[in-house]
Amino acid sequence: MIIMGRIVAPFGIQGWVKIHPFGDDPLSWKKMPQWWLSPDDTAEDARWTAYKLTGCRAHGKGWIAAFDGVSDRTGAEALTRQFIAAPREAMPETGSNEYYWGDLIGLPVENEAGEALGTVTSLLSAGAHDVLQVTDGEDEHLLPFVAAYVLDVDLAERRIRVVWQKDW
Repeated sequence: MIIMGRIVAPFGIQGWVKIHPFGDDPLSWKKMPQWWLSPDDTAEDARWTAYKLTGCRAHGKGWIAAFDGVSDRTGAEALTRQFIAAPREAMPETGSNEYYWGDLIGLPVENEAGEALGTVTSLLSAGAHDVLQVTDGEDEHLLPFVAAYVLDVDLAERRIRVVWQKDW
C-alpha cells in the first residue's frame, strides 16, 4: 500500500473528515473510486478496509473527504487517526521526476563513486523540501531530497545516486 495521508478530525455533522495529505496533489485522489483505511500504516494489505469515496475537496488550507456509509459525525469520529492508502496500481501516474514515497523506501543509496551509503528507511517533509532518512546498518542520516544532491532515482534499477560523501 502507498500511504497517502491521514484523517485528522471529523468535519461538520454529515460524515465528512479533515485529511492531512502526505503528498502535494490530493485532488488527484478523487479519480480513485475507493480509498483504504487502517489505524496502522504498516499493516498488511489484507488488513486495510476499502471505503468508497463520495467526495473530496479543498477547504481553506486543508482538504476534506466523505465516504459511502459514513453519514454523521459519530461515523466520522470513528475514522479519526486512520491512515489513508491505496495499492500502487490504483494510484495516479506520476510525472517526470515525481515519485511516491512508498516507491523510494527500501532503495539503496550510492554516491557518484558507487560507494553504498545505506538504504532509504523513511522520508520527512521538512517544509522547503523532503528529506531521505538513510540507514547504513549502524547510523541513520538525513539527506536532502533535492536536485543539488540527488543525481538520479532509477526505480527500474532500484537505486538512488547522490552527490554525497561516504564519510558524511
